[in-house]
Amino acid sequence: EQLKENIAKAREQKLLEVMPQAATFDPVYGDTIINEDGDKEILYYLAKDGSGNLVGYAFFKRQPGSQNIIEVAGGVNSDFTQITGMSVLSHSETPGLGARIIEPAFRQQFNGIPLSQLKLSSSGGSIDSITGATISSQAVIDAMSSKVDSIKRTEG
Repeated sequence: EQLKENIAKAREQKLLEVMPQAATFDPVYGDTIINEDGDKEILYYLAKDGSGNLVGYAFFKRQPGSQNIIEVAGGVNSDFTQITGMSVLSHSETPGLGARIIEPAFRQQFNGIPLSQLKLSSSGGSIDSITGATISSQAVIDAMSSKVDSIKRTEG
């Protein structure tokens, strides 16, 4: 029970990292049952300020990387024009290469970028890939992009 509580706190902290202007995160549930307790899958969160106004959407997304699954937390503003942040929860990428996706220099590139620029700079976007770790860098972008697209279709 304590482990579940610690994981929940860590995940909420990640949501605050990627959506610092939010005070609360209201889960949006899907139809899929994820455990024997009958809990439904959380698709994403409605990020609201202290007055209860929607400021954006926050989410977690798992994506295949170079070595294994990368799980990211991300945020997008309420009109789907700007990424508010990105943070990596877990990965098994190569130390010194793909593992650098957790470093501030890579993560901070996502803060406040226009959604239209959510691409590697080599593809005309604003995100510089990690040298020698293009697959890991692209996996993070793919996770962010696919989840934002999914939320936009649902909320649109």
